[in-house]
Amino acid sequence: MALVRALVVPMALLSLLLASPSLQAVQPDEVLKNPALEARARALSKELRCMVCQNQSIDDSEAPLAHDLRVLVRERLKAGDSDSQVIDFLVARYGEFVLLKPRLSWHTALLWGLPPAVVVFGILAIAIVVWRRRTAATAALEAANLNAAEERRLAELMRGDG
Repeated sequence: MALVRALVVPMALLSLLLASPSLQAVQPDEVLKNPALEARARALSKELRCMVCQNQSIDDSEAPLAHDLRVLVRERLKAGDSDSQVIDFLVARYGEFVLLKPRLSWHTALLWGLPPAVVVFGILAIAIVVWRRRTAATAALEAANLNAAEERRLAELMRGDG
């Protein structure tokens, strides 16, 4: 009986957790009546960074600034702006940081190029180290090869004749 109770309680809690509706940061008063505009607003909101949370989109964030940005996006869409015009407006106002996926440009080239450059540099460094070790090992083996006279002298020294 205790085993059944030990299994039933966690399973019931898990089912309640999974059955509960997901929390949405978008408030009902923000939602546009036009479903096409609302879909565009939601898509744009998923691309924009919450300036407070920084690793969340404004669509997921409950911060007051994220609410303000969601309202601003919807206002711009109702005014007739295209998606790219809304994004450009927000980038002009808040900078590239407002984008969850920054655009590739001359001032973000380091951001995009640094990770591949580090990988290439690491591979080259490993290749150089391996090559140097092989070269050193080969040189050590060649230096260890003795001619007949050196082998006789070494044998004499080892016996104590020398």
